[in-house]
Amino acid sequence: DTVDGRLVALPLRIGFGMLYYRTDLLEKYGYDGPPMTWDELEEMAQTIQDGERDAGNADFWGYVWQGNAYEGLTCNALEWQVSNGAGNFISPDGEIQVNNEQAIAAFERAAGWVGTISPPGVTGYQEEDARAVWHVGNAAIMRNWPYAYATSLNDDDSAVQDVFDVAPLPQGAGERSAATLGGWHMGVSRFSEQPAAAAAFVIYFTSTESQKEYALATTSPPAMAALYEDPDIQAAMPFASPEVVAGTVARPSSSTKANYNAASTLYFNAVHSILTGEEDADVAMELLELDLQELLEE
Repeated sequence: DTVDGRLVALPLRIGFGMLYYRTDLLEKYGYDGPPMTWDELEEMAQTIQDGERDAGNADFWGYVWQGNAYEGLTCNALEWQVSNGAGNFISPDGEIQVNNEQAIAAFERAAGWVGTISPPGVTGYQEEDARAVWHVGNAAIMRNWPYAYATSLNDDDSAVQDVFDVAPLPQGAGERSAATLGGWHMGVSRFSEQPAAAAAFVIYFTSTESQKEYALATTSPPAMAALYEDPDIQAAMPFASPEVVAGTVARPSSSTKANYNAASTLYFNAVHSILTGEEDADVAMELLELDLQELLEE
Protein backbone atom coordinates (compact mmCIF):
# COMPACT_ATOMS: atom_id res chain seq x y z
CA ASP A 1 0.00 0.00 0.00
CA THR A 2 1.50 3.30 -1.05
CA VAL A 3 0.61 6.93 -0.41
CA ASP A 4 2.21 9.48 -2.75
CA GLY A 5 4.72 6.83 -3.79
CA ARG A 6 5.69 5.93 -0.21
CA LEU A 7 5.18 2.40 1.11
CA VAL A 8 3.11 2.57 4.31
CA ALA A 9 1.73 -0.96 4.81
CA LEU A 10 1.48 -4.46 3.40
CA PRO A 11 -1.91 -6.15 2.84
CA LEU A 12 -2.75 -9.20 4.94
CA ARG A 13 -6.28 -10.10 3.94
CA ILE A 14 -9.36 -8.71 2.25
CA GLY A 15 -13.07 -8.91 2.97
CA PHE A 16 -16.30 -8.18 1.15
CA GLY A 17 -19.99 -8.24 1.84
CA MET A 18 -21.68 -11.58 1.17
CA LEU A 19 -25.20 -12.99 1.33
CA TYR A 20 -25.62 -15.99 3.65
CA TYR A 21 -28.79 -18.02 3.15
CA ARG A 22 -30.46 -21.12 4.56
CA THR A 23 -30.46 -23.79 1.87
CA ASP A 24 -32.91 -25.97 3.81
CA LEU A 25 -35.47 -23.20 4.19
CA LEU A 26 -35.22 -22.04 0.59
CA GLU A 27 -35.91 -25.61 -0.50
CA LYS A 28 -38.73 -25.98 2.05
CA TYR A 29 -40.52 -22.94 0.65
CA GLY A 30 -39.99 -23.82 -2.99
CA TYR A 31 -37.03 -21.65 -4.01
CA ASP A 32 -34.39 -22.98 -6.40
CA GLY A 33 -31.60 -20.65 -5.33
CA PRO A 34 -30.65 -17.47 -3.49
CA PRO A 35 -32.19 -14.11 -4.40
CA MET A 36 -30.62 -12.35 -7.35
CA THR A 37 -32.36 -9.00 -6.77
CA TRP A 38 -33.48 -7.01 -3.74
CA ASP A 39 -37.09 -7.57 -4.84
CA GLU A 40 -36.52 -11.32 -4.71
CA LEU A 41 -34.82 -11.05 -1.32
CA GLU A 42 -37.78 -9.18 0.14
CA GLU A 43 -40.26 -11.73 -1.19
CA MET A 44 -38.23 -14.74 -0.02
CA ALA A 45 -37.50 -13.26 3.40
CA GLN A 46 -41.15 -12.41 4.03
CA THR A 47 -42.43 -15.80 2.84
CA ILE A 48 -39.95 -17.81 4.91
CA GLN A 49 -40.41 -15.58 7.95
CA ASP A 50 -44.20 -15.95 7.81
CA GLY A 51 -43.93 -19.71 7.40
CA GLU A 52 -41.48 -20.23 10.24
CA ARG A 53 -43.52 -18.07 12.58
CA ASP A 54 -46.67 -19.96 11.67
CA ALA A 55 -44.72 -23.12 12.56
CA GLY A 56 -44.12 -21.74 16.05
CA ASN A 57 -40.85 -19.79 15.95
CA ALA A 58 -41.88 -16.28 16.99
CA ASP A 59 -38.23 -15.16 17.06
CA PHE A 60 -37.59 -15.87 13.39
CA TRP A 61 -36.63 -13.10 10.96
CA GLY A 62 -36.23 -13.01 7.21
CA TYR A 63 -33.13 -10.84 6.87
CA VAL A 64 -30.46 -9.56 9.26
CA TRP A 65 -27.70 -7.06 8.52
CA GLN A 66 -25.71 -4.22 10.11
CA GLY A 67 -27.78 -1.08 10.71
CA ASN A 68 -26.07 0.62 13.64
CA ALA A 69 -24.62 4.12 13.14
CA TYR A 70 -21.00 3.06 12.55
CA GLU A 71 -18.62 2.14 9.73
CA GLY A 72 -20.48 -1.11 9.09
CA LEU A 73 -23.53 0.87 8.01
CA THR A 74 -21.39 2.79 5.53
CA CYS A 75 -20.49 -0.61 4.05
CA ASN A 76 -24.11 -1.80 3.87
CA ALA A 77 -25.41 1.53 2.56
CA LEU A 78 -22.73 1.72 -0.11
CA GLU A 79 -23.83 -1.71 -1.36
CA TRP A 80 -27.47 -0.61 -1.55
CA GLN A 81 -26.55 2.64 -3.28
CA VAL A 82 -24.14 1.24 -5.87
CA SER A 83 -26.34 -1.77 -6.69
CA ASN A 84 -29.18 0.66 -7.36
CA GLY A 85 -27.17 2.61 -9.91
CA ALA A 86 -26.45 5.65 -7.72
CA GLY A 87 -22.66 5.44 -7.80
CA ASN A 88 -20.29 5.73 -4.86
CA PHE A 89 -21.26 8.35 -2.30
CA ILE A 90 -18.12 10.25 -3.34
CA SER A 91 -16.72 9.39 -6.76
CA PRO A 92 -12.98 8.88 -7.46
CA ASP A 93 -12.80 12.43 -8.85
CA GLY A 94 -14.51 13.89 -5.77
CA GLU A 95 -18.08 14.23 -7.03
CA ILE A 96 -20.67 13.88 -4.26
CA GLN A 97 -23.32 11.36 -5.31
CA VAL A 98 -25.95 11.08 -2.59
CA ASN A 99 -28.75 13.46 -3.50
CA ASN A 100 -30.17 11.49 -6.43
CA GLU A 101 -33.25 9.36 -7.05
CA GLN A 102 -31.39 6.05 -7.09
CA ALA A 103 -29.69 6.60 -3.72
CA ILE A 104 -32.87 7.89 -2.10
CA ALA A 105 -34.84 4.90 -3.40
CA ALA A 106 -32.20 2.47 -2.12
CA PHE A 107 -32.31 3.90 1.40
CA GLU A 108 -36.11 4.07 1.45
CA ARG A 109 -36.17 0.39 0.52
CA ALA A 110 -33.83 -0.52 3.36
CA ALA A 111 -35.88 1.53 5.83
CA GLY A 112 -38.88 -0.54 4.81
CA TRP A 113 -37.16 -3.71 6.01
CA VAL A 114 -36.94 -2.48 9.61
CA GLY A 115 -39.68 -4.14 11.65
CA THR A 116 -40.98 -6.13 8.68
CA ILE A 117 -38.41 -8.66 7.42
CA SER A 118 -35.70 -7.38 9.80
CA PRO A 119 -35.88 -6.88 13.57
CA PRO A 120 -36.78 -3.39 14.81
CA GLY A 121 -33.47 -3.49 16.66
CA VAL A 122 -31.47 -3.99 13.46
CA THR A 123 -30.75 -0.25 13.55
CA GLY A 124 -28.49 -1.10 16.49
CA TYR A 125 -26.91 -4.22 14.96
CA GLN A 126 -23.24 -4.66 14.21
CA GLU A 127 -21.68 -7.78 12.69
CA GLU A 128 -21.87 -9.99 15.75
CA ASP A 129 -25.47 -8.97 16.51
CA ALA A 130 -26.58 -10.11 13.08
CA ARG A 131 -24.48 -13.26 13.30
CA ALA A 132 -25.95 -14.15 16.69
CA VAL A 133 -29.47 -14.26 15.24
CA TRP A 134 -28.26 -16.26 12.25
CA HIS A 135 -26.07 -18.60 14.33
CA VAL A 136 -28.98 -19.92 16.42
CA GLY A 137 -31.11 -20.52 13.34
CA ASN A 138 -33.40 -17.50 13.64
CA ALA A 139 -32.74 -15.87 10.26
CA ALA A 140 -33.30 -16.99 6.69
CA ILE A 141 -30.78 -14.60 5.13
CA MET A 142 -27.86 -12.56 6.47
CA ARG A 143 -25.46 -9.99 5.08
CA ASN A 144 -22.02 -10.34 6.65
CA TRP A 145 -18.30 -10.70 5.95
CA PRO A 146 -16.36 -13.89 5.12
CA TYR A 147 -15.38 -14.51 8.76
CA ALA A 148 -18.92 -15.69 9.52
CA TYR A 149 -18.45 -18.59 7.10
CA ALA A 150 -16.02 -20.34 9.45
CA THR A 151 -18.15 -19.83 12.56
CA SER A 152 -21.31 -20.97 10.78
CA LEU A 153 -19.62 -24.07 9.43
CA ASN A 154 -17.33 -25.12 12.26
CA ASP A 155 -18.69 -23.97 15.62
CA ASP A 156 -20.19 -26.83 17.60
CA ASP A 157 -23.15 -24.70 18.67
CA SER A 158 -23.99 -23.52 15.15
CA ALA A 159 -27.60 -24.29 14.23
CA VAL A 160 -26.85 -23.71 10.55
CA GLN A 161 -23.77 -25.90 10.24
CA ASP A 162 -24.88 -28.03 7.29
CA VAL A 163 -27.79 -25.99 5.96
CA PHE A 164 -26.35 -22.77 4.57
CA ASP A 165 -24.50 -21.39 1.59
CA VAL A 166 -23.29 -18.00 0.41
CA ALA A 167 -23.91 -15.92 -2.69
CA PRO A 168 -23.22 -12.45 -4.08
CA LEU A 169 -25.36 -9.66 -2.70
CA PRO A 170 -28.49 -8.89 -4.74
CA GLN A 171 -28.76 -6.49 -7.65
CA GLY A 172 -30.88 -3.37 -7.66
CA ALA A 173 -31.94 -1.04 -10.42
CA GLY A 174 -28.29 -0.65 -11.36
CA GLU A 175 -28.37 -4.27 -12.54
CA ARG A 176 -25.22 -5.20 -10.68
CA SER A 177 -24.26 -6.71 -7.37
CA ALA A 178 -22.10 -4.52 -5.16
CA ALA A 179 -19.97 -5.78 -2.28
CA THR A 180 -18.03 -3.29 -0.19
CA LEU A 181 -14.33 -4.08 -0.07
CA GLY A 182 -12.67 -4.36 3.30
CA GLY A 183 -9.34 -5.64 4.50
CA TRP A 184 -6.54 -5.60 7.02
CA HIS A 185 -3.06 -4.20 6.48
CA MET A 186 0.10 -4.30 8.55
CA GLY A 187 2.52 -1.44 8.99
CA VAL A 188 5.13 -0.18 11.42
CA SER A 189 4.50 2.76 13.72
CA ARG A 190 6.89 5.67 13.31
CA PHE A 191 7.18 5.58 17.11
CA SER A 192 8.31 1.95 17.22
CA GLU A 193 11.35 1.38 19.42
CA GLN A 194 12.37 -1.60 17.26
CA PRO A 195 11.37 -0.69 13.68
CA ALA A 196 13.65 -3.25 12.03
CA ALA A 197 12.21 -6.15 14.04
CA ALA A 198 8.68 -4.87 13.49
CA ALA A 199 9.26 -4.58 9.74
CA ALA A 200 10.65 -8.13 9.65
CA PHE A 201 7.53 -9.40 11.41
CA VAL A 202 5.26 -7.57 8.94
CA ILE A 203 7.13 -9.10 6.02
CA TYR A 204 6.87 -12.57 7.59
CA PHE A 205 3.19 -12.32 8.51
CA THR A 206 2.13 -11.04 5.08
CA SER A 207 4.19 -13.64 3.19
CA THR A 208 2.51 -16.20 0.94
CA GLU A 209 2.88 -19.00 3.49
CA SER A 210 1.56 -16.94 6.41
CA GLN A 211 -1.33 -15.48 4.41
CA LYS A 212 -2.40 -18.98 3.42
CA GLU A 213 -2.24 -20.24 7.01
CA TYR A 214 -4.19 -17.23 8.28
CA ALA A 215 -6.79 -17.53 5.52
CA LEU A 216 -7.42 -21.21 6.20
CA ALA A 217 -7.78 -20.59 9.94
CA THR A 218 -10.22 -17.69 9.58
CA THR A 219 -11.86 -18.06 6.12
CA SER A 220 -10.69 -14.53 5.45
CA PRO A 221 -9.71 -14.25 1.76
CA PRO A 222 -5.99 -13.59 1.29
CA ALA A 223 -4.69 -10.37 -0.21
CA MET A 224 -2.21 -12.21 -2.44
CA ALA A 225 -3.89 -12.94 -5.79
CA ALA A 226 -1.81 -16.06 -6.50
CA LEU A 227 -3.31 -17.84 -3.47
CA TYR A 228 -6.74 -17.94 -5.14
CA GLU A 229 -5.35 -20.68 -7.39
CA ASP A 230 -4.30 -22.75 -4.36
CA PRO A 231 -6.48 -25.91 -4.04
CA ASP A 232 -6.61 -25.63 -0.24
CA ILE A 233 -7.86 -22.04 -0.43
CA GLN A 234 -10.41 -22.95 -3.09
CA ALA A 235 -11.74 -25.81 -0.97
CA ALA A 236 -11.96 -23.78 2.24
CA MET A 237 -13.40 -20.64 0.62
CA PRO A 238 -15.48 -21.57 -2.44
CA PHE A 239 -16.96 -18.06 -2.38
CA ALA A 240 -13.58 -16.38 -2.98
CA SER A 241 -12.29 -15.90 -6.49
CA PRO A 242 -10.48 -13.18 -8.46
CA GLU A 243 -13.74 -12.53 -10.33
CA VAL A 244 -15.63 -11.86 -7.08
CA VAL A 245 -12.87 -9.60 -5.81
CA ALA A 246 -12.87 -7.67 -9.09
CA GLY A 247 -16.54 -6.83 -8.54
CA THR A 248 -16.07 -5.28 -5.12
CA VAL A 249 -16.56 -1.57 -4.40
CA ALA A 250 -14.00 0.46 -2.48
CA ARG A 251 -15.04 3.15 -0.04
CA PRO A 252 -13.93 6.63 -1.17
CA SER A 253 -10.83 6.94 0.98
CA SER A 254 -8.62 7.93 -1.96
CA SER A 255 -10.80 10.85 -2.99
CA THR A 256 -11.38 12.06 0.58
CA LYS A 257 -7.89 11.31 1.97
CA ALA A 258 -7.61 12.61 5.57
CA ASN A 259 -11.31 13.49 5.55
CA TYR A 260 -12.51 9.91 5.00
CA ASN A 261 -13.50 9.18 8.61
CA ALA A 262 -15.45 12.42 8.82
CA ALA A 263 -17.13 11.81 5.44
CA SER A 264 -18.10 8.26 6.40
CA THR A 265 -19.50 9.46 9.72
CA LEU A 266 -21.68 12.02 7.95
CA TYR A 267 -22.82 9.31 5.53
CA PHE A 268 -23.73 6.60 8.03
CA ASN A 269 -25.43 9.06 10.37
CA ALA A 270 -27.59 10.37 7.51
CA VAL A 271 -28.54 6.85 6.40
CA HIS A 272 -29.22 5.84 10.00
CA SER A 273 -31.64 8.75 10.37
CA ILE A 274 -33.59 7.32 7.42
CA LEU A 275 -33.61 3.78 8.81
CA THR A 276 -34.92 4.95 12.17
CA GLY A 277 -37.54 7.23 10.64
CA GLU A 278 -36.00 10.34 12.15
CA GLU A 279 -35.64 11.95 8.72
CA ASP A 280 -37.19 11.54 5.28
CA ALA A 281 -34.73 10.14 2.76
CA ASP A 282 -34.87 13.09 0.36
CA VAL A 283 -34.27 15.60 3.15
CA ALA A 284 -31.49 13.50 4.69
CA MET A 285 -29.65 13.24 1.37
CA GLU A 286 -30.03 16.94 0.62
CA LEU A 287 -28.54 17.80 4.00
CA LEU A 288 -25.81 15.17 3.60
CA GLU A 289 -24.83 16.64 0.24
CA LEU A 290 -24.39 20.07 1.83
CA ASP A 291 -22.42 18.64 4.76
CA LEU A 292 -20.09 16.70 2.46
CA GLN A 293 -19.55 19.74 0.27
CA GLU A 294 -18.56 21.78 3.30
CA LEU A 295 -16.23 19.04 4.55
CA LEU A 296 -14.43 18.59 1.24
CA GLU A 297 -13.99 22.34 0.79
CA GLU A 298 -12.10 22.67 4.08
